[in-house]
Amino acid sequence: MDSLLYDKIVSCNKCTRLREYVKNFKIPPRFKDWEYWNKPVPGFGDKDAKILIVGLAPALHGGNRTGRVFTGDESGKWVIKGLYTLGLSNKEEGINRNDGLKIKEVYLTNAVKCVPPENKPTKEEILNCSYFLREEILSLKNLRVIVALGRIAFESILLIYGMRIKFKHGVIIDLPDGKKLIASYHPSAQNTKTGRLKWEDWIKILEMAHEISNNPQY
Repeated sequence: MDSLLYDKIVSCNKCTRLREYVKNFKIPPRFKDWEYWNKPVPGFGDKDAKILIVGLAPALHGGNRTGRVFTGDESGKWVIKGLYTLGLSNKEEGINRNDGLKIKEVYLTNAVKCVPPENKPTKEEILNCSYFLREEILSLKNLRVIVALGRIAFESILLIYGMRIKFKHGVIIDLPDGKKLIASYHPSAQNTKTGRLKWEDWIKILEMAHEISNNPQY
């Protein structure tokens, strides 16, 4: 990520409710020795990425703790392990910002950069953050495929492109600029532990994105 965009994201204070939320939560005993990031969490990955994976927002004790997207929570385990399975990550899991994790061909980010109470950002908060999401998309010059994890991420991408389409797992949308948008259930514990999203279905989404990103015929 360009350092100017990184600084803009990390220093953003536009959403008062979100900034206040991280000042008053209780740190669980298992993380008592952690100094929480407690700021907007920027994207992470390969600057030459062909695939962009967009989640909802940082988890309170995940990205909001570690300062890196999809790190330190259940969703992150599925995302990084999935990339590792396809040979796109050098590690099976992200632990912290200094763990040496490297991913190739893929960039990771969230539709909303700050952790929202109950994982429910307001429409205004989503709109505020859409500026950063748009800038991230524009900065990825080799981008061919966007994978949206969950309805909010899906609708956030469509908002940027001025489109309205109903969310459905596995659907592939042709975007006006030639990119493809793939919708997936979010690999949150709520979906993976209930079987709504199975591991084999998650891998199929990643394989689909990888195939499209490397096939000139798409």
